[in-house]
Amino acid sequence: MAAVIERVDSLEQTVQDFVRSVGAEFRKLYNSQRQTEAELRLFKDEMRVFKDEMSDFKDEMRVFKDEMSDFKDEMRVFKDEMGVFKDEMSDFKDEMSDFKDEMRDFKDEARREQREMNKKWGELSNKLGTLVEDLVAPSLPRIIEERLNEPAYDLMVRLKRRLPDGRVKEFDALVITPDCVCLNSTKATLRSTDVDGFVADIAEFRTFFPEHDALPLVGILASLSVEKNVLAYAEKQGFLVLAVGDELMEVKNRPGFEPKRW
Repeated sequence: MAAVIERVDSLEQTVQDFVRSVGAEFRKLYNSQRQTEAELRLFKDEMRVFKDEMSDFKDEMRVFKDEMSDFKDEMRVFKDEMGVFKDEMSDFKDEMSDFKDEMRDFKDEARREQREMNKKWGELSNKLGTLVEDLVAPSLPRIIEERLNEPAYDLMVRLKRRLPDGRVKEFDALVITPDCVCLNSTKATLRSTDVDGFVADIAEFRTFFPEHDALPLVGILASLSVEKNVLAYAEKQGFLVLAVGDELMEVKNRPGFEPKRW
């Protein structure tokens, strides 16, 4: 009997150990299953995220493809515009070449016109340079006889002399009368400075022409026209002043004016 009881106890212990072993394995299996389920859920979540990301990626790729298509279109337009730009640059270069040619022609024409203008100015200067011979000199004897009551018997134009020391002086016109020497200076435009210069010329006259020391000297200024203030200043210095009038050259001094004898 004791043996039976011992065997029963041993069997119970074996069953208990089996149950405990099975329970432990079952718990391991259960925990493993739960962990697997959790991992599956996590995997599913990750797959969902992946799918969403893939969907977003596909959308981005579609957008990228659209942008690339637009970019290609823009590049085609840009190439077309570059072609037009190159054509315009070619036309511009041709225009610049034409412009350079025109500028060259313009400069050449300007130089020709400048040369022509210089020539005309030279001719005008030469013409003004003969003013004393053309206008003033022929009138001097008449004016001297009328104004000074002196017969003019010697008229010299462009009277020039060089001194031994190298100094040179030229006077526009000189008229000799029995009682005086009339010295003329002619300016295209008479200014106050010309009046002062003529005073200096008269002071030097006898140095260059000592043969006329015996006669007093009368100064005559002549011009195309004379301003009133210059006329007044010339009269103050004692000069007869002539300008163009009804009889070619005429006296512009006030009536009764007597020129200074130097």
